[in-house]
Amino acid sequence: MPRYHPRPIASSQITPEDSYLNRRDMLRMTAAGGIALSIPSLAQAAIAQQALASKPGGYDPKEEWTPEKDVTSYNNFYEFGTGKDDPAAHSGDFNPLPWTLKVDGLVNKPMNFDQDDLLGFELEERVYRMRCVEAWSMVIPWIGFPLAALLDRVEPLGSARYVAFETVVRPEEMPGQRGVFQPLNWPYVEGLRLDEAHHPLTILATGLYGKTLPNPNGAPVRLVAPWKYGFKGVKSIVKITLTEEQPVTTWNRLAPYEYGFYANVNPAVDHPRWSQATENRIGGGGFFGSNKRETLPFNGYADEVAGLYDGMDLKANFRP
Repeated sequence: MPRYHPRPIASSQITPEDSYLNRRDMLRMTAAGGIALSIPSLAQAAIAQQALASKPGGYDPKEEWTPEKDVTSYNNFYEFGTGKDDPAAHSGDFNPLPWTLKVDGLVNKPMNFDQDDLLGFELEERVYRMRCVEAWSMVIPWIGFPLAALLDRVEPLGSARYVAFETVVRPEEMPGQRGVFQPLNWPYVEGLRLDEAHHPLTILATGLYGKTLPNPNGAPVRLVAPWKYGFKGVKSIVKITLTEEQPVTTWNRLAPYEYGFYANVNPAVDHPRWSQATENRIGGGGFFGSNKRETLPFNGYADEVAGLYDGMDLKANFRP
């Protein structure tokens, strides 16, 4: 069987939600005596996904897609735990709907966006490389819209220079946020410079693989800036604030000598504890397998984004 999906999945190929729900109901009963089966959290999280219509976004690295099962089961989302499989295993109790995304700060028109508003933007499929700071990578077919389209709605003031993002805090639904000893301070926060946020590559993703985002990947809306390390892609966003000062970000606050604000992919600048020169593509030979490749400057998007950083010291400002 093929290891990848080399072509997009058409909406017509996706099982209708009602059929899928009926199938899940049938699987809950055994043939022997109608004994209820336990459904794993990943299955619970997947039930809420729906097909999303989108147009081609014009971005595609022409590389084999990472299998959907790997994209949805191998990732970092510390709100559900620190293990790579924790988001899939522990996000079944998270309910992303209804949802409100608040946009405020240095804007003329502060606004709240619900899920219908977010899906009402003109959605595009963008196939992007994703490079984790931990030296693994994927190729993911996102569905979303340019962040600039949302920012245009709220009309940033001339004094706005940065965009701050904040993730939801729901310890009753997110086990990684519970307990005495926490790996991070909540909420998870991130930020971009305003010109980075306006760049055409920067999107708010509402889906992947032709469907709405599953819980493990940041339902219902997350940030994707493909030339930056993956931890910049803040998930399950509830607030966006435009500011004049550079915002605090979670990993930069936790370990400022390891994680910089910009976090642009740069194979010439190592993490203090490992090289960034190469990466392992998930879904191929595995992390220690044969799918090792050289990392590209700006994750392969240098032609589009390098001009944003003219005059900046690539080492001083681009550490992971």
